[in-house]
Amino acid sequence: MRPGRLRRGGVASLLLVVIVALVGGLAGGCGPAGTSASPPAGATPGLSPRPSGSATPNDGMPTVASADLPPEAHHTIDLIDHGGPYPYRQDDGVFQNREGLLPPEPRGYYREYTVVTPGSPDRGARRIIAARDGTLYYTDDHYQSFRRIQR
Repeated sequence: MRPGRLRRGGVASLLLVVIVALVGGLAGGCGPAGTSASPPAGATPGLSPRPSGSATPNDGMPTVASADLPPEAHHTIDLIDHGGPYPYRQDDGVFQNREGLLPPEPRGYYREYTVVTPGSPDRGARRIIAARDGTLYYTDDHYQSFRRIQR
């Protein structure tokens, strides 16, 4: 092979890396401040909670057992499962995965919800991100890391 040329498999691998980088960059993080999309009355957009005991994705994501979450997270999960009402106007807004830490999906696939932090003067750093397929992710450090919730 001549210098400066890639083998066919190398080109395919390079193309895949570029596509993943572009999709991750275009997918972005949480939506603009103060915006949220409202589902039709009585509907939660595309969320179907994963039944207990069902298969979970093999995405290599760290996990946390639901029982190990703080009590406020259980309250947030109950609100998600019932379609609200949510305590913050930002809740149920599109989470764009700007950090690229969740599996890459199209915009609108993830929605974010606040997990109340007792004693915090604002929303705090804790969130649950709900995927359209019902998978839930927890962060307690404002999107610096995520763990998939095992229900």
